[in-house]
Amino acid sequence: MSMSAPPHPRADTLRITLAIATLGRRTDLGQALNDLTRQTRRPDRVIVSATGQGDIDDTAVRQCCVPMSVMFGAKGLTRQRNLVLDHLEDADVVLFLDDDFVMANDFVQKLEDLFIRAPSIVVATGQVQADGIGTAGLTHDAAHAILEGMQSPAPDGLVEVNNGYGCNMAFRTAPIRDNALRFDENLPLYGWLEDVDFSRRVAAFGRCVKSTSLRGVHLGTKAGRTSGIKLGYSQVANPFYLMRGAIMRPGHALRLIGGNMLANAAKSLRPEPWVDRRGRLRGNFAAVADLLRGTAHPLRVLDMKGRTDEQT
Repeated sequence: MSMSAPPHPRADTLRITLAIATLGRRTDLGQALNDLTRQTRRPDRVIVSATGQGDIDDTAVRQCCVPMSVMFGAKGLTRQRNLVLDHLEDADVVLFLDDDFVMANDFVQKLEDLFIRAPSIVVATGQVQADGIGTAGLTHDAAHAILEGMQSPAPDGLVEVNNGYGCNMAFRTAPIRDNALRFDENLPLYGWLEDVDFSRRVAAFGRCVKSTSLRGVHLGTKAGRTSGIKLGYSQVANPFYLMRGAIMRPGHALRLIGGNMLANAAKSLRPEPWVDRRGRLRGNFAAVADLLRGTAHPLRVLDMKGRTDEQT
């Protein structure tokens, strides 16, 4: 389903497309679409990339205040985001948000200001004021309370970073179009480290920054996530894959692998209720065994039998 795009904005503005890949989180998606009414500058278009009608809150789609398209395709974060990239039309900037990321009311306006002010920037990610990914998760109401309690106006600072954070990352579309860049579909399912990989591909053509004026809260919703065993395998296989492809430095990859394995081992004795630490650890060791055999590859998770999602 789709709605036609509005006429091109003024010459001193950019056309911004908001892209949301979603799976099994229709409530979060509905809240994200409803929240667009709060934006002081709304995106020009929204693209939702889903796996089926069950992912979609039809009421929120019908009532969305922004022209939008809903597209259905194969499951997997990289595949779903590539479906968006295949349909960007004339967007100047594409903003990828997780369906459980809550933007401050001026997020889109500040994003446009940043990309107009600094043409050398090709990747930008925001300041996450609170992140529920390491906890049981945050509620939508709690996120709004956090954002409403922030200092206003937002501090305006830029830091050069290695990559955007997958829950909120914006890209100038010109280098993506000119170089036919896409997310690597060899990073399947939850796409562990796909944000690093794609950011580095785009950053070859300009600056990659974190802006303190782009503020939001990541709820860290646990529904729709990959099983512990499969995620644990990805925690080892994906960094190794990116290291071998020269996207990630060896030291960085090894620190990620070692850090994840140590955390999973230490916490498997008393795991958090919302994390399948023992499943992750089994996945870690399965990937290490494959590394020793020379058969490790991110796509092997597609053939693994894992438990259901970690905590839904």
